[in-house]
Amino acid sequence: METHEINLRFLNYFEGHGHTRVPSASLILDDPTLLFVNAGMVQFKPYFLGEVPPPYPRATSVQKCVRTGDIDEVGKTTRHNTFFQMAGNFSFGDYFKEGAITRAWELITTSQADGGFGFDPSRIWVTVYENDSEAAGLWREIAGIPSERIQARDGRDNYWDMGVPGPGGPCSEIYYDRGPEYGREGGPVVDEDRYLEIWNLVFMQDVRGEASPKYGHPPIGELPKKNIDTGMGVERVAYLLQGVENVYETDLVRPVITRAEEFSGRRYGANHTDDVRFRVIADHARSGVLLITDGVTPGNEARGYVLRRLLRRIVRSVRLLGVHEPVLPEFAKVVRDAMSPSYPEIARDFDRISDVMRVEEETFLSTLTSGSKIFDLAAEETKRSGGDILAGDKAFQLHDTYGFPIDLTLEMAAEQGLSVDEDGFRTLMEEQRQRAKADAAARKSGHGDLSEYRKVLEQHGETEFLGYTDLQSTSRVLALLQDGVPVPSVGEGQKAGLILDRTPFYAESGGQIADTGTLLGHGVELKVLDVQKLVPGLFVHSVEVLAGEVGLDTELTASVDATRRASIERSHSATHLVHAAVRGAYGKRAAQAGSLNSPGRMRFDFTTPGSVSADVLTEVEEEVNDYLQTDVEVQSYVTTKDKALELGAVALFGEKYGNDVRVVDMGDYSRELCGGTHVDRIGQLGLVKLVSDSSIGSGVHRVEALVGTDALRHVRKEQLLVSQLAGTLKVPTDQLPSRIEDVLSRLRNAEKEIEQLRTRQVLGSAGSLAEKAQDVNGVALVAEQLAEGVDAGGVRALAGEVRNRLGSRPGVVALFAPADGKVSFVVATTAAARDKGLAAGKLVPAFAEAVGGRGGGKPDMAQGGGSNPAGIDQAIAALRGALASG
Repeated sequence: METHEINLRFLNYFEGHGHTRVPSASLILDDPTLLFVNAGMVQFKPYFLGEVPPPYPRATSVQKCVRTGDIDEVGKTTRHNTFFQMAGNFSFGDYFKEGAITRAWELITTSQADGGFGFDPSRIWVTVYENDSEAAGLWREIAGIPSERIQARDGRDNYWDMGVPGPGGPCSEIYYDRGPEYGREGGPVVDEDRYLEIWNLVFMQDVRGEASPKYGHPPIGELPKKNIDTGMGVERVAYLLQGVENVYETDLVRPVITRAEEFSGRRYGANHTDDVRFRVIADHARSGVLLITDGVTPGNEARGYVLRRLLRRIVRSVRLLGVHEPVLPEFAKVVRDAMSPSYPEIARDFDRISDVMRVEEETFLSTLTSGSKIFDLAAEETKRSGGDILAGDKAFQLHDTYGFPIDLTLEMAAEQGLSVDEDGFRTLMEEQRQRAKADAAARKSGHGDLSEYRKVLEQHGETEFLGYTDLQSTSRVLALLQDGVPVPSVGEGQKAGLILDRTPFYAESGGQIADTGTLLGHGVELKVLDVQKLVPGLFVHSVEVLAGEVGLDTELTASVDATRRASIERSHSATHLVHAAVRGAYGKRAAQAGSLNSPGRMRFDFTTPGSVSADVLTEVEEEVNDYLQTDVEVQSYVTTKDKALELGAVALFGEKYGNDVRVVDMGDYSRELCGGTHVDRIGQLGLVKLVSDSSIGSGVHRVEALVGTDALRHVRKEQLLVSQLAGTLKVPTDQLPSRIEDVLSRLRNAEKEIEQLRTRQVLGSAGSLAEKAQDVNGVALVAEQLAEGVDAGGVRALAGEVRNRLGSRPGVVALFAPADGKVSFVVATTAAARDKGLAAGKLVPAFAEAVGGRGGGKPDMAQGGGSNPAGIDQAIAALRGALASG
């Protein structure tokens, strides 16, 4: 049974039993506790947490998921994956344990001919939470599973919660016995390779406190409405039903391996080392394509860094398989063909996906070149200091800064006769992981501290936002909180989070920063510093009390800073126009990747398949300003998402939209889904001036612009600067470029002349050094200490020139250059010396110890360094002795 058929059967079954079919959410959701969506229930968390009422009592979905905790283990085993699909059914206060067990058992054991999965009931085992006798009894009653195939486990295995105070409950997991050839008898508690978990049923019934029942702590209460959250591993069911050994052999993954076999000429299954590489390619290609589809772009932080690691591990694995041509877009095609029946957005957006992967591959190949130079310097420094172990911090720098996998550093070190301090490297990696965990824990704690805000939402409902039409309103104080704790009142000089029944203040979202302003009442004055939606639908005003005391139910006049809001609106509207112009220049591949709209200034990030031309950006600026002259009216309206997309409205990657969306139209030029505030007519922008552009990551470009009066001030400032520069150089302004280029050209020529003089000065001593050659056992030896300050390049050039002066004689040149408490050296040999068996690289060990160093190289020239300049005379003597002894 193909994987798409498994998904379809699951959804059809539960839809047929009263569940609303819900599409997979994006892998990126606005959840501070998660980097990526990692479970099927994530998009339903607001319903489980009581933040918003569920729109349906039952739901079913097949959710795409990414988990990245074991990236380094992927490929080494067949169990670790980063991308997977989780099929689930959910009940929000509707059916509970009996319904969940009944539905799961019926679907997995009903014959395939009758729409089920057809698993043999006699090979099904289940586990239950150790205190959940009810679930065990239901499995016996409903499914007829004998007691010996129902195993109890403690909370670490069979209790689930979100990791923070809130809902939780016992689990019951369904396992399939693969047979004695896969492991020991005794059920899941004995062997989870033989007994493979395929489905987890969570009975969400408890409220947990700070300490989790997973570790034996009792819940602090019961949920008023009990919920069901289940997750069936689609890939695991697929490889059981397809009769293969693991996920890498299923219909959606094996084609990537097959393509890699075609590229490399090697066969999957031939040896473990290559199999690891094939599996890395297959897993990461799927994850990479799905992440890019949902708007992630490669970068050096957070989600972008994870994606970058995935793609670079593919490239590295392919190269280790002997393939050096570009491959990522080809693997992307295979993933598209396999996955688009379930996720058609991959096919719709494939040109952009392919471009992102191509650019990242090109960037990494370039990085390999620059990173190799950094490695070479580190290796040279290690050898020069007499060591043979590359420091762990150097390996970590290559990994963290240049994206070098540790296996690449190990391989390159071995080629240079070095090992790597892997313990030091892994210590630094672990420190980085701990920092990431601490950061994640901090985010979770913040999420956990929102319980009081949720109570306000439950009691009073969502804040009524008036800011689209009004900048002032009469509002009532519903709640006051300090550090997440409710307080009855706040006095002069204090700060708090204040919640109103209605507000004209815009809460920061969608790239638009929050409004500021004042709240005034009888004897009370407050300054609004910021506004955030800490839970969906609830506007929390960060305020400072300037005068008086404010308490609950106080009536206040809320006034937005109108001048500041108007400036922000001009920036936001300008962002839409710049977005439209960029898409006009680069096509749909130029998708928005971020924005910031602040007073008088906008920042716009967009994906692009290649370099961004300055000429195109100039055209973008001109096009936007030309369009401002039309002064079209800006219109906004609410419609269904499908209707908006039919009208050509642009939706942003990673944004979660409901069925009803707000559309902002600026004529036919720009139409976007947007919840922000805007100008009434585009002529109000006045002027849009692009002031900077830069690349902020692989395939992501950033432009910044000033809008309105701020743009005008900038233009005037630039005009003044140009006039001053023209006056200094005594030329008309239109001749400035040629005059500056002339000055720079003369500076470059002067620098070249100085460098040539330095080179001639160093090489000028070659003749006198050659004349000092001493005969040692029939070999002309030139061994000298140079003056301080000669760099390594100069030493090499001089050694080569002296060697040339020795002519056809057997000759050895050894030059030592002390500098800053260290010493570098070069050994060069003539052809006649090499004919006598004198190789430069083999002569280095004879004297390197004397200067506390090491080195090596080819027979004609070798180099190295040490930490003991005082030993140069001893090194020269040692070299002379080695030649004398033959």
